Formats: sequence, C-alpha cells, structure tokens
Amino acid sequence: MKRMKMFAVQTPLSPRAKTWLGVLSFVLPVLIWSIVSYVPFVWHPQIMITDPGSVDYFQPDMRIDKATFASETAAAIAEKRAVPAGYPTNPIYLPAPHEVLEAFYTDFTTPPAAQDEPWLHQSLWHSIQVIFWGFVISSVLGVPLGILCGTYNAIARLIEPFIEFFRYLPAPAFGALAVAILGIYDGPKIAVIVIGTFFQQVLIIANTTRKLDFALVEAALTLGTKNFRLLSRVVIPGILPDLYRDQRILLGWAWTYLIVAELIGTTTGITWFITQQARYQHFANVFAAIMIIGIIGLGTDILLALLGRRLFPWDRPSAKN
Repeated sequence: MKRMKMFAVQTPLSPRAKTWLGVLSFVLPVLIWSIVSYVPFVWHPQIMITDPGSVDYFQPDMRIDKATFASETAAAIAEKRAVPAGYPTNPIYLPAPHEVLEAFYTDFTTPPAAQDEPWLHQSLWHSIQVIFWGFVISSVLGVPLGILCGTYNAIARLIEPFIEFFRYLPAPAFGALAVAILGIYDGPKIAVIVIGTFFQQVLIIANTTRKLDFALVEAALTLGTKNFRLLSRVVIPGILPDLYRDQRILLGWAWTYLIVAELIGTTTGITWFITQQARYQHFANVFAAIMIIGIIGLGTDILLALLGRRLFPWDRPSAKN
C-alpha cells in the first residue's frame, strides 16, 4: 500500500524514496542498454566474423547482416566448402556499456593520433569557455530586459512582439552571417548560443517577473518607491529565487546549442572530437564524449541547486530541487 501511495498525485516523497527513485532513473536505462548489448536473442541483427571460412570477402572482426551470413553459410554447406563462423553482435554504432567505460578512460589517457590535435580535456575546456561566454552575454542583456518587460507593460508591448517573432527563427540559420561578421573562430559560436538563449530568456524572465505578488509593488508605490529603487528593492529581491531557477534551466538550453555552434567556422571543442571519432567509426568514443557533456551539465545543475538552497533558504520550491 505504501508503494502505491508513493505514486499518488502530488504525494510528498521521503528522502529515502527520492534517493532510490533518483538512482533508478539512471539504472533502468543502463539496464535496458545492457540487455540489448549482452543478451543475443534480444536484438543483435549482425554476426561478428571470427573465421571467414571459404567466403572470400569475409574478414575477421567484420560485421555482417544475419541474412547475408546465413545465405553464405548455406551456400558453403551445399558446395561442401569451409563454413564461416561468428557470433551475434549489434551494429558498430551501438557499443556495449563496458566499451564505453573503457573509452572514458582511454580518451583522457591516450594521446591524440596527430601531434597538433588537442586532447579530450582540452577540447572540453574549449567548449566550456564557449558556453560560459555565450550564456554570460545572453544573461547580461536578457535578464534586465526581461525584468523591465515584466514590470512595465509599455516596455513589454514595445519589445515582446518582436522577440516573440524572432525566437521562432533557428539560431543556426545565422551561422553564415555570424562568420562573415565575427570571423571563423569562437566569435560566431558564441553568437549562436547568445541568439539561441537571449530571446527565450527575455520572455521567460518577463513571465516570472509578472508572477510577483502585486500587493508588494502596490505597497512600495504607496510608500513613494519609484523607478530604479522599485526594481532594486522590491521587484528583483521578490523574484530572485525564481529567477535563479530560470537561469539554471536556460543554461541547459545553452548546452543544446553547443554542438551546432561549434560546427560553424572552424570545428572546435568537443564537437571536433565527436566528429573525428564518428568519421573513423569509433562509436564508443562518441558515446563517451556525449555522456561527458551530460555529466558536466548535470553536475553543474546539481551544484547550482545546492548553492540555491544556501542563497535562498526561505524559498520552499528551492528546497525541493
């Protein structure tokens, strides 16, 4: 009965239940991945050749579709030739969990194939810098504008219609223009992240600002608080916990634009590493690099959530995140 009640609508969870459910959210996908990787009859549509037998185009460690392998085996048996041998496997683009774990280690310890190529940690650091500057510039412009739009209806009416229009334009579409203006290096990449997050940021923060209890604003106006003092003493402190949560969410949006942004101009950062590994069909390295992005993003969000609890201890929703 307790387990059934746990899944009732809006039922508060105990700390132990939160921990177990949080662990399961990661364990279940890994379990499914492991079943698909290690249990032959679940999928495994190909055969890994161990002995080519008499089939001239088969090679050891070559992946062949089961239908092709079956037909060549049947032909070899019928013609009394050497029969090929192999075992069921998945396509090369779906490595097993242990292969990805090995890639996690080797990607950080194995030197690049070419001397002039950066290490994985160097590529990661470059991408983090692009994310950082893109999001900082977006926030410096978007946060004040969003607060003004949420506080003053006239400013909102003047600015938000155009922003509503512009936010539907895909940020990568401005890549060629950004390269023409800012060059082929990090400038256009940062610009794409700014474009991808700025307009959403203004609208989200404006909506958050409008949710502020208007009684607080009325009381401040009654006491003679106006203009900048109204914003700095009433509006901003009133929305600060929600504003902080908005920024955590918007930072995740910035990460989603990273791969596209880094393809503009010269390919750099973690995107360069992923494209290089995919080109040579080293898909375990591709999975490892993608997961590293997720780990960094999730780790950053957890740290920001913990910091938010310290900064805003009075905010009940903050304590739940």
